[in-house]
Amino acid sequence: MITIRDVANRLNLSITTVSRALDGYDDVAEKTRQLVVLTASEMGYTPNRAARQLRRQRADTIGYILPVHKPQFADPYFSEFIAGLGDETSMHNYDLLVSSAAPDSTEEQAAYQRWVQGGKVDGIIVNRICLHDWRIQYLTSQKIPFVCFERSLDTFDFIGVESDSYSGFLELMAHLTNLHHTRIAYIGGLPQLKIEHDRFAGYKAGLAAAQVVFDPLLVMRADLTSEGGYQAAQHLLSLDRPPTAIVCINDVTAIGAMHAAHNRGLSVGRDIAIAGFDGIADSAHTQPPLTTLDQPVYAVARQLAKMLLAHIAGDELYEKQIKIHPKLIIRASTDG
Repeated sequence: MITIRDVANRLNLSITTVSRALDGYDDVAEKTRQLVVLTASEMGYTPNRAARQLRRQRADTIGYILPVHKPQFADPYFSEFIAGLGDETSMHNYDLLVSSAAPDSTEEQAAYQRWVQGGKVDGIIVNRICLHDWRIQYLTSQKIPFVCFERSLDTFDFIGVESDSYSGFLELMAHLTNLHHTRIAYIGGLPQLKIEHDRFAGYKAGLAAAQVVFDPLLVMRADLTSEGGYQAAQHLLSLDRPPTAIVCINDVTAIGAMHAAHNRGLSVGRDIAIAGFDGIADSAHTQPPLTTLDQPVYAVARQLAKMLLAHIAGDELYEKQIKIHPKLIIRASTDG
């Protein structure tokens, strides 16, 4: 078995120099570091990961806790998000630690405390941001690197990506009102969610822009799951004056709403228009294909991981805040 001593002897360098070169310390000349890395690879040296982590006082791991009330690893949105995180971290020889906990629960607080105080991760990705988010406040107080998908109203140095949900919903509403829909329902999420705040505001602004009177009976709150979307749509479709169109806070909710419409014998796209938000891969394969506001979930996750790893390494971030504009993809669910 090749050891670090063997590499040092081959190059006539000290074990300390070889070790620090392999660990990426900047007090080793770049030419020397490259020679050490190349020689170690040619000799078949495999570093002892545990010893390396102990020397560097790092876990070489970033963490992500799904803020959900029950495990939803099969949820298409989270599947794409986690895939993006995992692919980017592995490119940098980091591990990704993933768990789940109900939002704003004692279990969620315990999970964050366990990871941070136990040194299990070097940094954390946070999403499904609340308007005022205890996770952001806690991580800031603990001085652990973190990045966010969406920006809360808390005062802190925001590093992450945010989506222009408001403008996206304005465009979606214009599409529907141009098709002469005036009874447009909205299925959202919990009011404390930042995406709910922005998307609902875009929904109401879209109604106002088309001079359509807002009707609170056409607004339902769900839990961002297909089951929640199904139940909310069942209620809306049972109204004395049901909607002719339903816009949803995310694609998974919209897929549930489509199932509810199908079960009532309605033809989605002809009898009722339904649209979502996120642009998950599954949205192109529903029956009919779902109109959605596409934000590249996988690419966003990779960008977040890249930003977090740079933050952990102390590298300069040329863009601390990145804003993306979702693209309206019109499909048969609203234009059948």
